Amino acid sequence: MMIDWAHATPLASFAGGALIGLSAALFVLFNGRIAGISGILGGLLQWPKGDIAWRVAFLAGLVGAPLVYALAAPLPAVRVDAGTTTLVVAGLLVGIGTRYGSGCTSGHGVCGLSRLSPRSLVATGAFMAAGFVTVFIVRAFFA
Repeated sequence: MMIDWAHATPLASFAGGALIGLSAALFVLFNGRIAGISGILGGLLQWPKGDIAWRVAFLAGLVGAPLVYALAAPLPAVRVDAGTTTLVVAGLLVGIGTRYGSGCTSGHGVCGLSRLSPRSLVATGAFMAAGFVTVFIVRAFFA
């Protein structure tokens, strides 16, 4: 495997990671909530009273941020190297995994690890290992 150093963006990547961490910390500090997308979206599906506005605002921010960015600069091109069937199956598997794991990668990997949650450490290790194995199998047998 070769790293394409000509197109690497370590400073932008570091800044993005720092902003995500800061945002998650501020969210839990001011709202007492974990910024896990599956929990936020799942909470909307249950429709709890008095608990809808912040969830809608959070999700609107996720959708709206790229639109605001597009006003200042062109959005990067999207390239997906998978077919529709693969994406649907992968999405369903991720959804099932978030239910079994009681949270998604953002909830466990960003928020849970920063809170030193043992459950999040195990969950993050499990989804990272599953990703490593999946990439190995796909590259070894299907590429």
